[in-house]
Amino acid sequence: MKLYDTLLDLFEDLKDHDREIRFIDGEKDESALRFAELWEAALALLGSLQARGMKPGDELIIFSKSNKSFVIAFWAAVLGGIVPVPVAVGISDEHKLKLFRILSQLEHPTLFTEMDLLQRLIDFAKERELDDVHALLEEHAVLMSDVEPGAHGEVHDAKADDVGFIQYSSGSTSDPKGVVLTHQNLCVNIRAIVEGFDWRDDDQALSWMPLTHDMGLIGFHLAVMAAGMNHAVMDTNVFVRRPLLWMSKASKLRATQLCSPNFGYKHFLKLFQRKGLPGADLSCVKRIINGAEPISWELCEEFLTELAPLGLKRNTMLPVYGLAEATVGVSFSPLGPEYERVIMDRHSLQIGATYEPIDPGERDAVSFVKVGGAIRDVEIRIADDEDRMLDDGHIGHIQLHGGSVTDRIYGDAEATGALFTADGWLRTGDCGVFVDGALVITGRQKDIIIINGQNYYPHDIEEIIAQLPDLDLNKVVVAGATPKGGQTEELIAFVLFRQDAEAFRPLIDQVRDIVGEHASLDVDTVIPVARIPKTTSGKVQRAKLLDAYFDGEFDAVLAELAPQEDADESCDDDPLVAELERICRDVSKDRKISADDNLFEVGVSSLTLTEVVLAIDERYPGKLDISDLFDYPTLREIAALLKRDT
Repeated sequence: MKLYDTLLDLFEDLKDHDREIRFIDGEKDESALRFAELWEAALALLGSLQARGMKPGDELIIFSKSNKSFVIAFWAAVLGGIVPVPVAVGISDEHKLKLFRILSQLEHPTLFTEMDLLQRLIDFAKERELDDVHALLEEHAVLMSDVEPGAHGEVHDAKADDVGFIQYSSGSTSDPKGVVLTHQNLCVNIRAIVEGFDWRDDDQALSWMPLTHDMGLIGFHLAVMAAGMNHAVMDTNVFVRRPLLWMSKASKLRATQLCSPNFGYKHFLKLFQRKGLPGADLSCVKRIINGAEPISWELCEEFLTELAPLGLKRNTMLPVYGLAEATVGVSFSPLGPEYERVIMDRHSLQIGATYEPIDPGERDAVSFVKVGGAIRDVEIRIADDEDRMLDDGHIGHIQLHGGSVTDRIYGDAEATGALFTADGWLRTGDCGVFVDGALVITGRQKDIIIINGQNYYPHDIEEIIAQLPDLDLNKVVVAGATPKGGQTEELIAFVLFRQDAEAFRPLIDQVRDIVGEHASLDVDTVIPVARIPKTTSGKVQRAKLLDAYFDGEFDAVLAELAPQEDADESCDDDPLVAELERICRDVSKDRKISADDNLFEVGVSSLTLTEVVLAIDERYPGKLDISDLFDYPTLREIAALLKRDT
């Protein structure tokens, strides 16, 4: 594939190709833009942005629920030399505060959004008495409806080392870090992706990944566009509400290129195993790119086995590794052969140690998937704690060098300095080992929790929990871990508590409630601990707590804290309400949801609420949609709705 100097050059070269982007916003709600139509729509929006005084180098925060509007705004900025800054739309207070902090970091920001989102942000800024933010939102926001008829922007002649866009990875909300990617970074990685996956212009891509995520935007929009292929972008919320639509559309579109992190396969299977997908044919699929979070061998096996009758081939599963600081792609598994795993003794994973293979049935066995070798223009080395290169077979820090690696964090010299070794290699914060020439990711040095493909910093969640009475940051430790036999990472909270287990029970619900309310996350396990291990310098040793958890040191107290099954507990006088309570208990683990609880206030994530609705929909097809919860937020009200519609 040709190496372009800038994204502008890429688009100019492709805009007259007879290809389209299809936007899937529902089962029967689709629209399409030819590449040429996208060019014209982007120029029109650019004209309006320039009429408002925006100049090359200014920043355009793209905060939109519409994928179509997002893509037009992104390219409008690129064509005008304006710097796109994609930010995920979320419903929690933390999402809004993260956006406000990004606004405060940027030099000349304008917000591109929808009216309802803008009004929510303005109301929230007023409520928090954030006068500067309120003024900025009032004066520097633009809507798609603001595009002036006949507007036509002036294209800016970008250079390779100009900023292409700023990628705020889904990490810290308290101090968000913007990864600066130049046009050269992007174009180098895009070429490597297209060549590494052997993408052709007659391929068809389909993705439900959000465009604010590097895999969604760079991997399955910019790179597939560069390959000259038709591609479809499904609204992420549509996938969450209707996961079977993913493979239904893949079949209808004859999609050859798909992608998903771990949680997507798990979410899809929960409904597929109950309802199936009659008539779907997945023999067209060549590759399913699997990345963005730790890859579960067991989940991949389950997914491939379940979909084999639909024609999905085993060698379509392609594990990969990447990160925002390296644009997106770093290593890909080889095309053709089936993916492979390595089983190691989890006690042999210290930095500098030689990994020890172990039988899968052993207690300390942990399974890792091989993620292949470095793609074009990227070098990977495994290093010890002093940044010295280690031989293959030794566990160490994964470090990178190459043309797709960022050179800085936006406006943060300290974070930029910490990102690189003395000899200029990027510290990924991940740990791994080369086995038979393939990279294996064994863990993370930096304390990041990956849930549903999104990154979260423990400290942010700890600060939320520490707001509870009698708790502070010295008494709470949050960590992520995939339990033995599990398929996705779980969120675990360790709380310093020295009373008996019965006295701890109310705190479990309080922790889950406050994290659910402020971060829209489910806390899977809350554990009382007698002490929190720390280094001599006072740094919390999360790894020691996780080791104790895996070694079973908390099994007894967790068994004591486990909810006791009570035959009468969910037997409401109304049999339908009792049935809905049982459905909730099955979906929300040990989280008890009672008949009159407000579902938005019980501390469960939006994904769990969606799974509750899907489970009810399976029992009562077509009677309940996720949007109904806003009008009928309790199980008793839902039951009344179901009875009216029966």
